[in-house]
Amino acid sequence: MRENRLRTLWQQNRHAVNGWLAIPSSFCAEVMAHQGWDTLTVDMQHGVIDYAQMVTMLQAISTTATVPIVRVPWLEPGIIMKSLDAGAYGIICPMVNTREDAQRLVSYTHYAPRGSRSFGPVRANLYGGSDYAGKANDTIVVFAMIETQQALDNLDDILSVQGLDAIYIGPSDLSLALGCRPVFDDVDPPTAQAIAHILARAKAHGVRAAVHNGLPAVAKARAAMGFDLVTLSSDARILIAGSQQLLAAMT
Repeated sequence: MRENRLRTLWQQNRHAVNGWLAIPSSFCAEVMAHQGWDTLTVDMQHGVIDYAQMVTMLQAISTTATVPIVRVPWLEPGIIMKSLDAGAYGIICPMVNTREDAQRLVSYTHYAPRGSRSFGPVRANLYGGSDYAGKANDTIVVFAMIETQQALDNLDDILSVQGLDAIYIGPSDLSLALGCRPVFDDVDPPTAQAIAHILARAKAHGVRAAVHNGLPAVAKARAAMGFDLVTLSSDARILIAGSQQLLAAMT
C-alpha cells in the first residue's frame, strides 16, 4: 500500500505543514499540491465543496506526493466512509465532544474487527494499492476536532479511545465556546490556555496534536510548542491576501 507520508513524518519526529482547500476546483487543488505542502485538506464542512468535486480534488492531489486529507461535514458514517473510499488518507471530524463520539469516529474509519467501516474502496484501491483492504486500518490517520467546552470537559476520555490517532484544534470555535473572539492566531488568554492544555493532555496520552493557524509566525511557534501538524491559511485566504498585496502595490 502507498505509504502515508504523514505517519512517516511523525515517526521521524517532524511536524507536517498542512494546506487547506475551500475552493471547489481540481485545478486549484493541483496547483496547491505542486507547491510542496506535506498534506492538503479538502474542507467539506465550511468550504463550498460537494462530494463529486472532492473526488476530483483528491485525484488532482494524487499527481504529487502530498497526502490527501478530508474534513468531513459531521460525525456521520456515510460521508466518512465515502471520503475514505474516494482515497482520503486522513479524516478530520468536527465537533467530537464525548468518548462515545470518538469511539464512533474510530469505528466508522476502520474495517472489522476494529470497526464498522463498510467495504468498497472504489478509488482508494487505485490510490492506495491492491493491498489497501489489509493495510488501511494502520495507514489512515483519524483526527477528532476539539473545539467546544464539552470536548474540553471530556478531553481525557476522548484521548483514551484506542484507534484515535490525533486531535485537531479549531481555535475559532474553541474561542467562541470560551466566550472569546473567534480568531486563529491572536487568541484571547483563555483560548491560549486551553490550546496549551489540550496539547499537553494529547502528549500525555500519546496522541498527535494539530492546530489551525492563519499566519506563518504563529504556525512556526505552535510547531515549536510541539504540535505535530500545523495548518497554514487556505487557498481562498491566499487568493485574497495575494490580490490585496498586488492591488496595494498599485496605489
